[in-house]
Amino acid sequence: MNQINSITDLKAAIHLLETKRAIEEQLLREQLKITAESLKPVNLIKHTLNELTTSPEIKESLLSTLIGLATGYLSKKIIIGSTHNPIKQFLGYVLQLGVTGIASKNAGDIKSVVGGLISKFFRKKTY
Repeated sequence: MNQINSITDLKAAIHLLETKRAIEEQLLREQLKITAESLKPVNLIKHTLNELTTSPEIKESLLSTLIGLATGYLSKKIIIGSTHNPIKQFLGYVLQLGVTGIASKNAGDIKSVVGGLISKFFRKKTY
């Protein structure tokens, strides 16, 4: 900072510092509003969901998990069905757990097979 030698220089320096302080105070208030808005629970949830839906790794992991769960549940329903026998119910849960694990690990293969079947059944026929 320059050396202040007179009263007018001192007044000018004070005015400059007051202006600088007012600008910085206004910027700080605006940043505080932005921060408060981003910390609202609704905005935190929106931001988290947005990250979940845009991240390709999470999408792939979620899809693999959903394929595994659906495959396990369907296999249990097909093989065991609806029963009140506790032993069959236990075996159904074990089967569901095993199929879910295998299907989750091989979700890419399952997607390609199902995609091929869907395209085969729903393709346009040409005569």
